[in-house]
Amino acid sequence: MFIRNLFHIFSTLAIATIGFVPMPATAANPASVRTSHNFVSAQTVAAAETAAARPSTSPSPSAKDAPSQNNASPSAQLLPDEDKVTRLQIYLDEHSFGPGKIDGRWGEFIGKALQRFQAANGQPPSGQIDAALQQELEKISPVYTTCTLTDADLHWVGNIPSDPAGMAKLKKILYRSVLDYVAERYHADPEFIRKLNPGQNLSNLKKGSTLQVPNVQPFQIESIQPMADLPPRPELAQRIIRVDTKGRMLDLAEANRIIASFPITPGSKSLPAPIGTWKVVKVTILPIFRWDEAMLKHGRRSANFYTIPPGPRNPVGIIWIGLNKKGIGIHGTESPDTIGRSASHGCIRLANWDAARVVHQVTVGMKVEIF
Repeated sequence: MFIRNLFHIFSTLAIATIGFVPMPATAANPASVRTSHNFVSAQTVAAAETAAARPSTSPSPSAKDAPSQNNASPSAQLLPDEDKVTRLQIYLDEHSFGPGKIDGRWGEFIGKALQRFQAANGQPPSGQIDAALQQELEKISPVYTTCTLTDADLHWVGNIPSDPAGMAKLKKILYRSVLDYVAERYHADPEFIRKLNPGQNLSNLKKGSTLQVPNVQPFQIESIQPMADLPPRPELAQRIIRVDTKGRMLDLAEANRIIASFPITPGSKSLPAPIGTWKVVKVTILPIFRWDEAMLKHGRRSANFYTIPPGPRNPVGIIWIGLNKKGIGIHGTESPDTIGRSASHGCIRLANWDAARVVHQVTVGMKVEIF
Protein backbone atom coordinates (compact mmCIF):
# COMPACT_ATOMS: atom_id res chain seq x y z
CA MET A 1 0.00 0.00 0.00
CA PHE A 2 1.33 3.38 -0.84
CA ILE A 3 1.44 6.31 1.55
CA ARG A 4 2.45 9.79 0.45
CA ASN A 5 4.56 11.56 3.02
CA LEU A 6 3.78 14.90 4.58
CA PHE A 7 6.56 17.44 4.13
CA HIS A 8 6.17 19.62 7.18
CA ILE A 9 8.49 20.80 9.89
CA PHE A 10 8.81 18.37 12.75
CA SER A 11 9.08 19.60 16.27
CA THR A 12 10.31 17.43 19.12
CA LEU A 13 7.45 15.58 20.69
CA ALA A 14 7.33 14.96 24.39
CA ILE A 15 4.82 14.23 27.09
CA ALA A 16 5.21 15.83 30.48
CA THR A 17 6.00 13.36 33.22
CA ILE A 18 3.06 12.89 35.50
CA GLY A 19 3.49 12.40 39.21
CA PHE A 20 0.86 10.41 40.98
CA VAL A 21 -0.93 13.38 42.48
CA PRO A 22 -4.68 13.97 42.60
CA MET A 23 -4.63 16.76 40.05
CA PRO A 24 -7.36 17.45 37.48
CA ALA A 25 -6.31 16.66 33.93
CA THR A 26 -6.84 18.94 30.95
CA ALA A 27 -5.19 19.19 27.53
CA ALA A 28 -2.81 21.74 29.03
CA ASN A 29 -2.39 20.02 32.38
CA PRO A 30 -2.71 16.22 32.08
CA ALA A 31 -2.38 14.01 35.12
CA SER A 32 0.67 11.77 34.83
CA VAL A 33 2.60 8.64 35.66
CA ARG A 34 6.20 7.99 36.72
CA THR A 35 7.92 7.80 33.35
CA SER A 36 8.53 10.17 30.44
CA HIS A 37 7.55 9.35 26.87
CA ASN A 38 8.21 10.77 23.40
CA PHE A 39 6.23 10.56 20.15
CA VAL A 40 7.02 9.60 16.44
CA SER A 41 6.11 8.88 12.57
CA ALA A 42 4.79 6.77 9.33
CA GLN A 43 5.20 5.77 5.34
CA THR A 44 4.33 2.97 2.59
CA VAL A 45 1.72 0.17 3.30
CA ALA A 46 0.33 -2.75 1.24
CA ALA A 47 -2.78 -2.97 3.43
CA ALA A 48 -5.46 -0.98 5.17
CA GLU A 49 -5.53 -0.01 8.85
CA THR A 50 -2.57 2.99 12.72
CA ALA A 51 4.16 9.30 21.81
CA ALA A 52 7.18 7.45 22.68
CA ALA A 53 8.02 5.78 25.94
CA ARG A 54 11.52 5.39 27.16
CA PRO A 55 12.30 1.65 27.30
CA SER A 56 13.03 0.03 30.62
CA THR A 57 16.68 0.16 31.61
CA SER A 58 16.29 -2.90 33.80
CA PRO A 59 18.04 -6.17 32.87
CA SER A 60 16.00 -7.79 30.12
CA PRO A 61 15.29 -11.32 28.92
CA SER A 62 17.00 -12.66 25.84
CA ALA A 63 15.21 -11.45 22.73
CA LYS A 64 15.10 -15.01 21.50
CA ASP A 65 13.80 -16.31 24.81
CA ALA A 66 10.57 -14.40 25.31
CA PRO A 67 8.64 -16.07 28.15
CA SER A 68 6.30 -18.93 27.34
CA GLN A 69 2.73 -17.69 27.14
CA ASN A 70 0.94 -20.93 27.96
CA ASN A 71 0.42 -20.00 31.61
CA ALA A 72 0.06 -16.25 31.33
CA SER A 73 -2.89 -15.92 33.69
CA PRO A 74 -3.62 -16.85 37.31
CA SER A 75 -5.95 -19.70 38.08
CA ALA A 76 -9.64 -18.83 38.07
CA GLN A 77 -9.73 -18.86 41.88
CA LEU A 78 -6.79 -16.42 42.09
CA LEU A 79 -7.82 -13.83 39.52
CA PRO A 80 -7.03 -10.34 40.91
CA ASP A 81 -9.87 -7.92 41.54
CA GLU A 82 -10.55 -4.92 39.30
CA ASP A 83 -8.55 -2.47 41.41
CA LYS A 84 -5.46 -4.67 41.41
CA VAL A 85 -5.72 -5.41 37.69
CA THR A 86 -6.12 -1.72 36.87
CA ARG A 87 -3.07 -0.88 38.97
CA LEU A 88 -1.09 -3.59 37.19
CA GLN A 89 -2.20 -2.34 33.77
CA ILE A 90 -1.11 1.20 34.67
CA TYR A 91 2.20 -0.08 36.07
CA LEU A 92 3.05 -2.18 33.01
CA ASP A 93 1.95 0.58 30.65
CA GLU A 94 4.27 3.12 32.26
CA HIS A 95 7.19 0.66 32.03
CA SER A 96 6.72 0.11 28.25
CA PHE A 97 5.36 -3.43 28.56
CA GLY A 98 1.97 -2.77 27.02
CA PRO A 99 -0.94 -4.67 28.60
CA GLY A 100 -3.41 -3.67 25.89
CA LYS A 101 -6.26 -1.28 26.58
CA ILE A 102 -6.88 -0.52 30.25
CA ASP A 103 -10.16 -2.10 31.31
CA GLY A 104 -9.68 -3.49 34.83
CA ARG A 105 -9.95 -7.06 33.56
CA TRP A 106 -7.36 -9.82 33.40
CA GLY A 107 -6.76 -10.77 29.78
CA GLU A 108 -4.30 -12.32 27.37
CA PHE A 109 -2.07 -9.31 26.88
CA ILE A 110 -1.74 -8.29 30.50
CA GLY A 111 -0.45 -11.80 31.23
CA LYS A 112 2.06 -11.67 28.38
CA ALA A 113 3.21 -8.19 29.36
CA LEU A 114 3.66 -9.21 32.99
CA GLN A 115 5.72 -12.27 32.04
CA ARG A 116 7.99 -10.16 29.84
CA PHE A 117 8.35 -7.49 32.51
CA GLN A 118 9.25 -10.08 35.14
CA ALA A 119 11.87 -11.69 32.90
CA ALA A 120 13.24 -8.24 32.04
CA ASN A 121 13.86 -7.69 35.74
CA GLY A 122 15.56 -11.01 36.37
CA GLN A 123 12.52 -12.68 37.90
CA PRO A 124 10.86 -15.98 36.97
CA PRO A 125 8.19 -15.13 34.36
CA SER A 126 5.34 -16.57 36.41
CA GLY A 127 2.68 -14.14 35.27
CA GLN A 128 1.64 -13.86 38.94
CA ILE A 129 1.57 -10.80 41.22
CA ASP A 130 4.08 -11.51 43.98
CA ALA A 131 4.54 -9.59 47.24
CA ALA A 132 7.22 -7.26 45.86
CA LEU A 133 5.11 -6.32 42.84
CA GLN A 134 2.06 -5.88 45.05
CA GLN A 135 3.99 -3.28 47.05
CA GLU A 136 4.81 -1.41 43.84
CA LEU A 137 1.18 -1.48 42.76
CA GLU A 138 0.06 -0.06 46.09
CA LYS A 139 2.30 2.96 45.51
CA ILE A 140 0.17 4.00 42.53
CA SER A 141 -1.98 6.80 43.86
CA PRO A 142 -4.41 7.91 42.72
CA VAL A 143 -5.40 5.07 40.41
CA TYR A 144 -7.84 7.42 38.68
CA THR A 145 -7.72 11.12 37.93
CA THR A 146 -10.20 13.70 36.66
CA CYS A 147 -10.19 14.88 33.07
CA THR A 148 -11.92 18.21 32.39
CA LEU A 149 -12.74 18.75 28.72
CA THR A 150 -11.63 21.97 27.04
CA ASP A 151 -12.22 23.61 23.68
CA ALA A 152 -8.82 22.26 22.63
CA ASP A 153 -9.97 18.72 23.36
CA LEU A 154 -13.22 19.11 21.41
CA HIS A 155 -11.23 20.45 18.45
CA TRP A 156 -10.07 16.86 17.86
CA VAL A 157 -13.58 15.49 17.44
CA GLY A 158 -15.64 15.73 14.25
CA ASN A 159 -18.30 14.20 12.05
CA ILE A 160 -16.05 11.75 10.24
CA PRO A 161 -17.45 9.36 7.62
CA SER A 162 -16.26 5.75 7.63
CA ASP A 163 -16.08 5.30 3.86
CA PRO A 164 -12.84 6.20 2.03
CA ALA A 165 -14.61 8.44 -0.48
CA GLY A 166 -16.00 10.55 2.34
CA MET A 167 -12.75 10.65 4.28
CA ALA A 168 -10.84 11.74 1.16
CA LYS A 169 -12.87 14.97 1.09
CA LEU A 170 -11.65 16.05 4.53
CA LYS A 171 -8.52 17.88 5.65
CA LYS A 172 -7.95 15.78 8.77
CA ILE A 173 -9.33 12.48 10.08
CA LEU A 174 -10.42 13.32 13.62
CA TYR A 175 -11.97 11.23 16.38
CA ARG A 176 -15.62 10.33 15.77
CA SER A 177 -16.78 11.02 19.33
CA VAL A 178 -15.56 12.63 22.52
CA LEU A 179 -15.63 9.22 24.21
CA ASP A 180 -13.37 7.87 21.45
CA TYR A 181 -10.95 10.76 22.08
CA VAL A 182 -10.93 10.33 25.86
CA ALA A 183 -10.56 6.54 25.73
CA GLU A 184 -7.53 6.67 23.42
CA ARG A 185 -5.98 9.56 25.34
CA TYR A 186 -6.02 7.46 28.52
CA HIS A 187 -5.22 4.10 26.85
CA ALA A 188 -8.59 2.73 27.92
CA ASP A 189 -11.51 0.67 26.73
CA PRO A 190 -14.45 3.04 26.05
CA GLU A 191 -16.68 0.73 28.08
CA PHE A 192 -14.33 1.09 31.05
CA ILE A 193 -14.66 4.88 30.79
CA ARG A 194 -18.43 4.38 30.87
CA LYS A 195 -18.12 2.18 33.94
CA LEU A 196 -15.99 4.79 35.72
CA ASN A 197 -18.60 7.46 35.03
CA PRO A 198 -22.03 6.01 35.88
CA GLY A 199 -24.97 8.30 35.27
CA GLN A 200 -23.11 10.48 32.78
CA ASN A 201 -24.39 10.88 29.25
CA LEU A 202 -21.15 10.19 27.41
CA SER A 203 -22.83 10.92 24.10
CA ASN A 204 -23.33 14.56 25.10
CA LEU A 205 -19.98 15.61 26.55
CA LYS A 206 -19.16 19.31 26.32
CA LYS A 207 -16.57 21.87 27.36
CA GLY A 208 -16.29 21.70 31.14
CA SER A 209 -17.50 18.10 31.38
CA THR A 210 -15.43 16.11 33.87
CA LEU A 211 -14.65 12.42 33.69
CA GLN A 212 -12.88 9.86 35.83
CA VAL A 213 -10.07 8.25 33.83
CA PRO A 214 -7.11 5.92 34.50
CA ASN A 215 -4.11 7.85 35.82
CA VAL A 216 -1.75 7.07 32.94
CA GLN A 217 0.51 9.35 30.99
CA PRO A 218 -1.94 10.60 28.32
CA PHE A 219 -1.51 10.08 24.62
CA GLN A 220 -1.35 13.71 23.48
CA ILE A 221 -2.41 13.87 19.85
CA GLU A 222 -2.08 17.67 19.92
CA SER A 223 1.67 17.33 20.51
CA ILE A 224 2.30 15.28 17.38
CA GLN A 225 3.60 17.12 14.33
CA PRO A 226 3.95 15.65 10.83
CA MET A 227 7.36 14.56 9.61
CA ALA A 228 8.11 12.78 6.35
CA ASP A 229 11.39 11.22 7.48
CA LEU A 230 12.47 10.90 11.07
CA PRO A 231 16.22 11.60 11.17
CA PRO A 232 18.43 8.51 11.55
CA ARG A 233 19.67 7.70 15.04
CA PRO A 234 22.86 5.63 14.66
CA GLU A 235 22.92 4.83 18.38
CA LEU A 236 19.74 2.75 17.89
CA ALA A 237 20.84 0.90 14.74
CA GLN A 238 21.83 -2.30 16.57
CA ARG A 239 18.40 -2.75 18.10
CA ILE A 240 16.05 -5.40 16.72
CA ILE A 241 12.28 -5.44 16.39
CA ARG A 242 10.93 -8.96 16.84
CA VAL A 243 7.35 -9.65 15.72
CA ASP A 244 5.75 -12.79 17.14
CA THR A 245 2.83 -13.39 14.78
CA LYS A 246 1.42 -16.30 16.81
CA GLY A 247 1.78 -14.62 20.20
CA ARG A 248 0.70 -11.28 18.66
CA MET A 249 3.41 -9.31 20.42
CA LEU A 250 6.10 -6.92 19.22
CA ASP A 251 9.32 -6.95 21.25
CA LEU A 252 12.01 -4.30 21.05
CA ALA A 253 15.43 -5.81 21.76
CA GLU A 254 18.84 -4.29 22.42
CA ALA A 255 21.99 -6.42 22.73
CA ASN A 256 19.66 -9.43 22.41
CA ARG A 257 17.68 -8.32 25.46
CA ILE A 258 14.00 -7.32 25.43
CA ILE A 259 13.54 -3.72 26.63
CA ALA A 260 9.89 -3.08 25.63
CA SER A 261 6.94 -5.09 24.38
CA PHE A 262 3.49 -4.29 22.95
CA PRO A 263 0.41 -6.18 21.67
CA ILE A 264 -0.18 -6.18 17.91
CA THR A 265 -2.36 -7.37 15.07
CA PRO A 266 0.02 -9.14 12.63
CA GLY A 267 -1.66 -9.59 9.24
CA SER A 268 -4.35 -12.17 8.50
CA LYS A 269 -4.75 -15.67 7.06
CA SER A 270 -5.27 -14.32 3.55
CA LEU A 271 -2.57 -11.62 3.83
CA PRO A 272 -0.20 -12.68 6.63
CA ALA A 273 2.70 -10.60 7.86
CA PRO A 274 5.76 -11.69 5.83
CA ILE A 275 7.87 -14.17 7.75
CA GLY A 276 11.57 -13.42 7.56
CA THR A 277 14.20 -10.83 8.36
CA TRP A 278 13.72 -7.29 7.08
CA LYS A 279 15.00 -3.78 7.67
CA VAL A 280 13.40 -0.46 8.55
CA VAL A 281 13.73 1.83 5.51
CA LYS A 282 11.57 4.78 6.51
CA VAL A 283 9.94 6.28 9.60
CA THR A 284 7.15 8.85 9.12
CA ILE A 285 4.80 10.72 11.43
CA LEU A 286 1.18 11.41 10.44
CA PRO A 287 1.01 9.71 7.05
CA ILE A 288 -1.34 10.35 4.17
CA PHE A 289 -2.90 7.03 3.20
CA ARG A 290 -3.57 5.80 -0.35
CA TRP A 291 -6.69 3.66 -0.02
CA ASP A 292 -6.76 1.20 -2.92
CA GLU A 293 -9.18 -1.73 -2.65
CA ALA A 294 -7.27 -3.80 -5.21
CA MET A 295 -4.07 -3.31 -3.25
CA LEU A 296 -5.76 -4.21 0.01
CA LYS A 297 -7.40 -7.36 -1.30
CA HIS A 298 -4.93 -8.58 -3.91
CA GLY A 299 -1.67 -6.72 -3.34
CA ARG A 300 -1.87 -4.93 -6.72
CA ARG A 301 -2.18 -1.19 -7.23
CA SER A 302 -5.03 0.12 -9.38
CA ALA A 303 -6.19 3.43 -10.81
CA ASN A 304 -9.13 3.45 -8.38
CA PHE A 305 -7.92 4.90 -5.10
CA TYR A 306 -8.65 7.56 -2.50
CA THR A 307 -6.12 9.78 -0.76
CA ILE A 308 -6.93 9.81 2.96
CA PRO A 309 -5.56 12.80 4.92
CA PRO A 310 -3.68 12.37 8.21
CA GLY A 311 -5.15 12.24 11.68
CA PRO A 312 -5.73 9.86 14.60
CA ARG A 313 -8.46 8.01 12.71
CA ASN A 314 -6.54 7.68 9.45
CA PRO A 315 -6.60 3.94 8.58
CA VAL A 316 -2.89 3.65 9.47
CA GLY A 317 -3.07 5.86 12.53
CA ILE A 318 -0.30 8.27 13.47
CA ILE A 319 2.90 6.54 12.38
CA TRP A 320 4.39 4.42 9.63
CA ILE A 321 7.59 2.40 10.02
CA GLY A 322 8.21 1.10 6.51
CA LEU A 323 10.11 -2.13 5.84
CA ASN A 324 12.13 -3.20 2.81
CA LYS A 325 9.21 -5.44 1.87
CA LYS A 326 7.01 -3.56 -0.57
CA GLY A 327 3.87 -2.21 1.07
CA ILE A 328 4.61 -3.66 4.52
CA GLY A 329 5.16 -1.68 7.67
CA ILE A 330 4.50 -1.26 11.36
CA HIS A 331 1.87 1.38 12.09
CA GLY A 332 -0.92 2.62 14.29
CA THR A 333 -4.65 2.06 13.97
CA GLU A 334 -7.99 3.79 13.70
CA SER A 335 -9.58 1.10 15.91
CA PRO A 336 -7.61 0.38 19.11
CA ASP A 337 -10.29 -2.08 20.24
CA THR A 338 -9.24 -4.43 17.42
CA ILE A 339 -5.57 -4.83 18.36
CA GLY A 340 -4.79 -8.51 18.74
CA ARG A 341 -8.39 -9.43 17.95
CA SER A 342 -8.88 -8.88 14.22
CA ALA A 343 -6.91 -9.13 10.99
CA SER A 344 -4.81 -6.58 9.13
CA HIS A 345 -3.67 -6.61 5.51
CA GLY A 346 -0.18 -7.97 6.02
CA CYS A 347 1.12 -5.13 8.18
CA ILE A 348 1.82 -5.00 11.91
CA ARG A 349 -0.71 -2.84 13.71
CA LEU A 350 -0.29 -1.20 17.14
CA ALA A 351 -2.57 0.96 19.27
CA ASN A 352 -1.71 4.60 18.59
CA TRP A 353 -0.45 5.18 22.13
CA ASP A 354 1.94 2.21 21.76
CA ALA A 355 2.95 3.13 18.21
CA ALA A 356 3.92 6.56 19.50
CA ARG A 357 6.21 4.92 22.05
CA VAL A 358 7.84 2.60 19.55
CA VAL A 359 8.57 5.22 16.92
CA HIS A 360 11.23 7.16 18.80
CA GLN A 361 12.95 3.94 19.81
CA VAL A 362 13.66 2.80 16.25
CA THR A 363 15.67 4.07 13.31
CA VAL A 364 16.28 3.43 9.64
CA GLY A 365 18.49 0.39 9.14
CA MET A 366 17.23 -1.55 12.16
CA LYS A 367 16.61 -5.26 11.71
CA VAL A 368 13.03 -6.54 11.92
CA GLU A 369 12.47 -10.26 12.52
CA ILE A 370 8.96 -11.55 11.78
CA PHE A 371 8.27 -15.13 12.83
